[in-house]
Amino acid sequence: MSYAVHRFTMSEMDYNQARFNMVEQQVRPWDVLDPRVLNVIGNIPRELFVPERFKQLAYADMRIPLGTYEDHTSHMLNPLIEGRILQSLALNEDDTVLQVGTGTGYMTACMATLARHVDSVDINPEMTALAEKNLAHFEINNVNLSTGDAARKWEQKQYYNCIAIMGSFPSIPNSYKKALREGGRMFVITGDAPVMKAQLVTRISKNEWTIEELFETCVDPMIHAEKPAEFVF
Repeated sequence: MSYAVHRFTMSEMDYNQARFNMVEQQVRPWDVLDPRVLNVIGNIPRELFVPERFKQLAYADMRIPLGTYEDHTSHMLNPLIEGRILQSLALNEDDTVLQVGTGTGYMTACMATLARHVDSVDINPEMTALAEKNLAHFEINNVNLSTGDAARKWEQKQYYNCIAIMGSFPSIPNSYKKALREGGRMFVITGDAPVMKAQLVTRISKNEWTIEELFETCVDPMIHAEKPAEFVF
């Protein structure tokens, strides 16, 4: 006996409802209450930034695979983590932002909507090309995209108001701490699987930073991230 296979397709109305549900059932309950952040993620169609085969999962509480580069598989972050990143950075319309790990450009689009300018870098040229296409679709033009290895540093500008690092590091990278302006904020995830710490680093003076632990999670490590030297007895 053979069965006909019917592929379920979602309409624009379905996606709008799914986006609303994501905000109200995932993001807001995780203490993301900034109205500007909720407005951005409630209006940017995330389904247009995910790979086509995962489009119907765009608003699920999951990390969506983006492909493999140098034997490392990368993922989009869960929507609720994206919301916490945007809220913790407290972006304003005068901020210049550095994003390390462009991915498909979804978070780039969110940050570009909230800030004055975003420099974004990804090691995978395919991701850079995809992000460029996605951002052009929405006529977002206050973004500069680059392809390169930013695991140790990225010196496109000397200082940034905000830095968002989308992959994890073994520890907080000193080069990016020094790339913050005074008063600048950096979101970074540090540690090793299965438990990592999301942290907000704020530069309060030339030689002083504060570190606030936000939540525990586990995300893809930054490709080529340098591990600290092991202590030898």
